[in-house]
Amino acid sequence: MISLDAITVSYGGFTLLDSVSLHIGDRDRIGLVGKNGAGKSTMLKLIMELQSPTSGKITRTAGQRIGYLPQIMEHHRGRTVLEEVMTVYDELDRLNRRVDEISQELAERTDYESEAYHKLIVELNEVNDALVIAQGESPEESVERTLTGLGFKKSEFGRLTETFSQGWNMRIELAKILLRRPDVLLLDEPTNHLDIESIQWLEDYLKGSFTGSLVLISHDRRFLDNCTTRTVEVMLGHLYDYKVPYSQYVELRKERIAQQKAAYANQQRMIEKTEEFIEKFRYKPTKSNQVQSRVKQLEKIERIEIDDEDLSAIHVKFPPAPRSGDVAFEVKDAVIGYPADRSAAPVSVSLAEKCSLAENAPAAALPDAKIVLDKANLIVKRGEKVAFVGRNGEGKTTMMRVLMGELEPFSGEAKVGYNVDIGYYAQNQEDILDKKATVYDTLDRIAVGDIRTKLRDILAAFLFKGEDIDKRVAVLSGGERSRLAMAKLMLKAHNLLALDEPTNHMDIRSKDILKQALQAYDGTIIVVSHDRDFLNGLVDKVYEFIDGRVKEHLGGVDDFLRHKKAESFRDIEAAPSSRPASPGLVQNSRGSEHSPRETLNAAPGRPAQASQKPQQKPDYQQQKQQSKEEKRAKNRQNLLEKQIADLEAKMADIEKVLAAPTPDVDIMDLTRDYLELKRDLDAKMDEWASL
Repeated sequence: MISLDAITVSYGGFTLLDSVSLHIGDRDRIGLVGKNGAGKSTMLKLIMELQSPTSGKITRTAGQRIGYLPQIMEHHRGRTVLEEVMTVYDELDRLNRRVDEISQELAERTDYESEAYHKLIVELNEVNDALVIAQGESPEESVERTLTGLGFKKSEFGRLTETFSQGWNMRIELAKILLRRPDVLLLDEPTNHLDIESIQWLEDYLKGSFTGSLVLISHDRRFLDNCTTRTVEVMLGHLYDYKVPYSQYVELRKERIAQQKAAYANQQRMIEKTEEFIEKFRYKPTKSNQVQSRVKQLEKIERIEIDDEDLSAIHVKFPPAPRSGDVAFEVKDAVIGYPADRSAAPVSVSLAEKCSLAENAPAAALPDAKIVLDKANLIVKRGEKVAFVGRNGEGKTTMMRVLMGELEPFSGEAKVGYNVDIGYYAQNQEDILDKKATVYDTLDRIAVGDIRTKLRDILAAFLFKGEDIDKRVAVLSGGERSRLAMAKLMLKAHNLLALDEPTNHMDIRSKDILKQALQAYDGTIIVVSHDRDFLNGLVDKVYEFIDGRVKEHLGGVDDFLRHKKAESFRDIEAAPSSRPASPGLVQNSRGSEHSPRETLNAAPGRPAQASQKPQQKPDYQQQKQQSKEEKRAKNRQNLLEKQIADLEAKMADIEKVLAAPTPDVDIMDLTRDYLELKRDLDAKMDEWASL
């Protein structure tokens, strides 16, 4: 269907793609992988003829429909979501008009045997066939199903597209592409702005409904495994084609490199021995025939070469965290949300008045306010690594804004602990970074003190070397902007890292290195992420944001998944909402809600005083509450045991050093560290004993 033959792409003296070839056949499901900047997105642009190769040829089947979703795109304005998506059916309207035109012309003509008449009949059949293919169901049904699958609510169909973020506008473009039913689908990191429920929907669509060819760029291992059957690696200008999904490709690639290295080593030993023989007997007449034979053997030998590997990687090591209070961040019974007009608080009711109202009224009674979280409670202690998980719009980023002091609760309490210094990585880096500044200037503007002398070293650790540091932020790729934003966190020693989707746009190797650095970090971490592979083994507590509530799950991601009886985050977040009815409300047989008092009063023959004694089951509720508290205590006890073991191991290591110190050991610093660890250990032992 699509062939790239001997394609070369060069920029000045730099060759990005060096005489590469690739064939994309019918129903091929290709995962295009490689480091950021390797040339993956360039290959998609070449196929779309948005960029021309330096040399080589690209062949496409005539009449082929290609759907292309780039990483960054221009979005249309002035139309609602529904109006914008319905524009994909403009072609359908054109086909219907053409059917009417041909039918009218055929009715008026009488030259039934002419070639022109025959051509009209053929065209009419072709147009009707196209309509049959396009009209599997009504456009309205297709649009509604697709938008709902991508996370839009029906109430949002009438909103203007410019009122949505870039991520949501990307979903609109993706919906338009899918509704056109292309023969070939080119997707450049489609999961970056999708929540897990939408990723599940897209994955199901690509596996089930979509019958065309797929070329997918993604840094989500699981998404690649579930949607592709072939992996093409782009590395140092060359392509390596594996007819297996991503996980199998990783293993096969290791085996291929190991086999190449072993064969290369064997050949080098053979060549070395042959050359030794030639040198030793070159001038011996009795060995001349053997020497000449060995010389010819060396000339004919096909030298084994080891494929070049791109081993460059970011090197992240966060500065040691200054000591903070025992509680890093705490939220108590907080009602959190936004005024109806986010640009300014409503004139009629001030924020102070809202807070006063909130103390005496339920969240729903707050005037002109959009409540995101109702009666939220959470606590993050020093040194904990915590994940916020949940669907988009459930309040994870809102809670991050509360942590950063950008948003105040309507009621309740939200406070940052003593001596807590927050390093914040925002999800929308493209809006926060100054696009006109250079890479170096971005750090230089905020660096103070001796760290200014190390800016080039820090940038080099994040793969900004040579002329890269003079690039404008505007020309950086998504992955490069992510690395630059992470480099900003290195300029100061923070003791709490708040990371909102830090792995978006990062390649798989960079994500692994960042995870290792965060695991070694001795401060507190709060991370918002949908990437299970990234969170697994990193966090020891999970807060689930669901239906306006915050639920605490002690333990790691695997414990959380086992508790939810799900195999992945996608199963959890794609599950139907289980939001309980409002407190004090019950449903009648028609589904409407009434208070228990109203229900009792409405019952025929019921005495009036009965309305004041709603039926309850205190014993059951008491047992249920007791069971929950016991389970919570048990989980906390298990977590403490793990933390106690870690502290004892660290203290044992320090004791070994203090028992036989070397001249370069600072005994005072080690003793101070030992005493701090002992204080932490005593506090945790006391809590464990009380449990």
